[in-house]
Amino acid sequence: MGRKGNGRNSDEFAREDVYDLRLRKDGDGFDLISDAFRCGPIWYSGPDAVRHAVEFARFRSRRLAQEATVRVLDVNGTVVHTYKSGDEFSQ
Repeated sequence: MGRKGNGRNSDEFAREDVYDLRLRKDGDGFDLISDAFRCGPIWYSGPDAVRHAVEFARFRSRRLAQEATVRVLDVNGTVVHTYKSGDEFSQ
């Protein structure tokens, strides 16, 4: 009961993980933030920080059979870009 493929609408069971990717206050990389993280945000830095954070969010959500949405925020907290699970990642 409650599994996909049992004759019910699969959208009924689909869940979505929402992640925020924020620039760190010290300017050294980004924090990937989600309510699902028990120990707080995950820090990413370097030239591929955004790509690595988005890939991790997608991997984690796929493992849990959920869709992922990653919102990239500027320093003011305004969404500047949104990545969905089905989107191709390109920089």
